[in-house]
Amino acid sequence: MIARFWHGRVPQEKSDRYAEYMRAVVLPDYRGVPGNRGAWCMRRDDGEIVHFELLSFWDDVEAVKLFAGEDHEIARYYDFDDLYLIEKEPGVLHYEVCAGTGV
Repeated sequence: MIARFWHGRVPQEKSDRYAEYMRAVVLPDYRGVPGNRGAWCMRRDDGEIVHFELLSFWDDVEAVKLFAGEDHEIARYYDFDDLYLIEKEPGVLHYEVCAGTGV
């Protein structure tokens, strides 16, 4: 199983609306891809900036590529991201899951 980490930064005043897009658009999109085992959006307030982390789990690298494309190390963005993100970070991190437990 593969864990995929994405990070983005949003101005505080736009963070609640961005979180809603994550709930309404992004998470359902992830779940609709064959091989996705779940996704979680997390936020951390840091003064005027809010950090968002998106953690998703996938059956294997091929499942990640169904979502992200052949060059799966590059971050995938949505049209609305330009309105919220301070910058578009170019990459994501992938890890092979070697142990775990339920949430």
